[in-house]
Amino acid sequence: MSAFKVYRVESLMHPVESAQAVPAELQEIHAANLQKMTERLAELNLALPNSPALAESLPRVWCSSAFVAEQCGKSPDLLIDLIDSGDLTRVYQETVYSDRLNALAVDSESALMFALRKFRRREMVRIAWRDLAGWSDLQETLMDLSQLADACIRFALDFLYRQATEKRGTPVFRDGRPMQIIVLGMGKLGAYELNYSSDIDLIFAFPEEGVLQDRKETTYSEFFTRLCQSLVRVLDDITVDGFVFRTDIRLRPYGDSGAVIMTFDGMENYYLTQAREWERYAMIKARQVAGDFEAGKPLMAMLQAFVYRRYLDYGAFEELRSLKRQITQELKRKDRMENVKLGPGGIREIEFIGQAFQLIRGGKEKSLQVRGIMDVLKRLGELNLLTAEDAEQLQRSYRFLRIVENHIQQYQDKQTHDLPVSFEARVALAFSLGFAGWDDFKRELDRVRGAVHEVFGQVFSLGKQESPQEAGRLAWSGDSDDAEWLKAYGFADVEATLENLAAFKDSAPVRRLTAKGAAVLDRLMPQVFEAMREFEQPDEVFRRVLDIFTAVAGRTVYLTLLSENPQALSLLLRLAAASPWICRYLAQYPVVFDELIDARSLFAPLNKKDLAAQLEWLLHAADAEDLEQVMIRLRQFKQQQVLKVVAADLMGAIPLMVVSDYLTYIAESIVEKTVERAWLALVQKHGTPPGCDSSGQSGFAVIGLGKFGGIELGYGSDLDLVFIYDCADDNALTLGDKPISTAQFYGRLGLRVRHILDTKMLSGVLYEVDMRLRPNGDSGLLVCHIKGYEAYQKNQAWTWEHQALVRGRFIAGDPKLKAKYEAVRHLILSLPRDAEALKKEVRDMREKMRATLVEKESGKFDLKQGKGGIADIEFIVQYGVLSQAAKYPALTTYTDNVRQLDGLAEAGFLSKENAETLKAAYCAYRDYGHKLVLQDDRAVIDTAEVAALSAKVGELWDKIMEA
Repeated sequence: MSAFKVYRVESLMHPVESAQAVPAELQEIHAANLQKMTERLAELNLALPNSPALAESLPRVWCSSAFVAEQCGKSPDLLIDLIDSGDLTRVYQETVYSDRLNALAVDSESALMFALRKFRRREMVRIAWRDLAGWSDLQETLMDLSQLADACIRFALDFLYRQATEKRGTPVFRDGRPMQIIVLGMGKLGAYELNYSSDIDLIFAFPEEGVLQDRKETTYSEFFTRLCQSLVRVLDDITVDGFVFRTDIRLRPYGDSGAVIMTFDGMENYYLTQAREWERYAMIKARQVAGDFEAGKPLMAMLQAFVYRRYLDYGAFEELRSLKRQITQELKRKDRMENVKLGPGGIREIEFIGQAFQLIRGGKEKSLQVRGIMDVLKRLGELNLLTAEDAEQLQRSYRFLRIVENHIQQYQDKQTHDLPVSFEARVALAFSLGFAGWDDFKRELDRVRGAVHEVFGQVFSLGKQESPQEAGRLAWSGDSDDAEWLKAYGFADVEATLENLAAFKDSAPVRRLTAKGAAVLDRLMPQVFEAMREFEQPDEVFRRVLDIFTAVAGRTVYLTLLSENPQALSLLLRLAAASPWICRYLAQYPVVFDELIDARSLFAPLNKKDLAAQLEWLLHAADAEDLEQVMIRLRQFKQQQVLKVVAADLMGAIPLMVVSDYLTYIAESIVEKTVERAWLALVQKHGTPPGCDSSGQSGFAVIGLGKFGGIELGYGSDLDLVFIYDCADDNALTLGDKPISTAQFYGRLGLRVRHILDTKMLSGVLYEVDMRLRPNGDSGLLVCHIKGYEAYQKNQAWTWEHQALVRGRFIAGDPKLKAKYEAVRHLILSLPRDAEALKKEVRDMREKMRATLVEKESGKFDLKQGKGGIADIEFIVQYGVLSQAAKYPALTTYTDNVRQLDGLAEAGFLSKENAETLKAAYCAYRDYGHKLVLQDDRAVIDTAEVAALSAKVGELWDKIMEA
């Protein structure tokens, strides 16, 4: 990108006169923003004060932050108030936020939520303005953001606590003093380093258990749990007024599966006996931000002792090195290495450097027991733990990276740390930081990150390899002829295998084995070695098997199963040889090991009818009111059935089309039972909506789109879902002891269905659920009335949404609603359309996808997005159906591409020969895709492998879509 051209913005409204140079690339956007402000001021009969500071700073601020420009354009009174009050140009004192919040009069939770969101919006505009105008330094910006969060948390907690005690009574200590909770702010909030669009990580605790003197004898834990849940809701919920702070409480003991709040004793027991090493790292910055500060002192003292050991703890290096490695692998997997926080040379590496020394030496060197990373880096230089040059460089780099991070987030008030990819956002970011152009900024950023990563590599010794182990410790039996022995079994890289074996024996799960467990392993391992003779690449198979054994060694029962069942062991080894994906699957879900015992059932996946019967049997034994048990059993069912499909696929027992069918059947069975269980639970609590009964007439339905709707699920596919309902009156009450409106009922039903499907548990996730294809996407209602759904599809839906509807299929729910949905789908797909206009829209959408999503690698073909790939076939089909369904209604019958291609041939849209070509290519591509997933590879292959197929598909695309 070239350096920016500049121009001078002439005044579009008095008294904002721009004397500031603005990049020409942003001129049009800036002028439009000024025009909106002018019109809004006129509409409200307002005028901006005559402020030289405003006139000078407005162009830079608005060009640097679309969020600030938008807020001022919507609510110019907000900007006027900031100017008239002097707040825009004034440095706040520490108590300003708290004082102003405490002056607000709120009398309900809804009023509290509105007031906090309005307050937050004003102050976030002020903070961004001062930062982007260059009026505040980094320390002021971070402190303002942190103190704003503190004040909002305290004000909300105090109000909710008063409200709760008035309703249920007040928890008290044994001496009668009122008891309040302790709120810990973690991470950047704890260190007063909160970035602009950061979430806040909180942990809750209370001093001791007790019972309220209310009619229900509510325990303190129940009382405080409700209080904490209310606090999170008030801060985190997104309303029409936005949110206060995104709030995350997953850093608490046991994470998502743990209690929302614990007693001090419970916290101490957890952190001293069960906490993992990374939780010490997380606690370094912990600070009490709200609640009873006096009562919280003992808790903070306990946590201090947990973090800082009395001895030099060099294990922290490996722990943080491992954590950083995991982060880097995840970034590479998601192609997000240009991340200023987590990427190479980013903010996290600087924090890891400081925190490694804190964990190792902080117990002895008390001056390192501080929260702020800048203070830590300075002290490390003074203690000569870093060179003075490195310490100073890291401080400069941290300041630079944090400013970059804030400016990235201030652009749209979004929680992102990735460098922008759009042209306008890049121009705005470079401009906000004072660079002549994006290239200049990127060179400086790369230089800074390179310098940080170099120090990080030195501190963590990233280039070092572990020293080789002695040969006598590497062999399982300890014999001196280990190398020759392994060669006899066919191992090629004996040294590597010996190292893998040594690492396995030294792994924590194996070292923790009881004498009984060790004896089982001693019986099992000779069988494993003997079986290696059967494989062409025993080195890789053995490595994979060791990984599985490491994962399951904590449960000796699984090792015993393999030791006592040679057939099960043989099956395990064959599967391990065939796919690294299945190895991870077995290691993650060892509950499926039982399926290895019977090869006949393992290689015979169940049909739809048998799946439903087995799932019904599994759930029959679960208490209908025990939602957690139901969720666990659903997950076990899926894991077992998917293993059968994978095993049959790997061993060639079933063809490709059947693989997708089976995976889809599994998902359908699970969704059907999920809807059934969720419905029964809500009916039991609230009664049925009017006109419904418990025999299937629920008025609710789940629609599957994408691969699910097209009966084309693959391994690891998520589910594209839409929830719809039908009732005569949304406001009619349900027929139960605790009635709610029908609309509320179906909304809660949708929430519960989604919760069952995509909640992360120790037993895994059933399916990742994507509901962005519902009317109005993420901003739309979770559950949509069938009439509203029809109206949206008729009047508001984009062409791409109609393309998605081509694959829309009823999955579960009320049969009557199924008929109504299918009628709506037929109606929408059969609407008369201008073929040429439709073709252009479909083609334009495809080109956008290809430009942004295709894997561009020389000599490689992207199966999904490449020219002549899967997406081209799907778009041809969708265009064909949408353009021809008005004449040929039968085209709306099916939702899968293969049968739709047959239908298009029958309608004359495609010749039979061309339809067969597209079907053959589609099936071949999907077969490649399935195989690549099982080998942990991307859906990218050598171009030569499918050159003929892709060329034919590409020719048909050009003939049909480019003509």
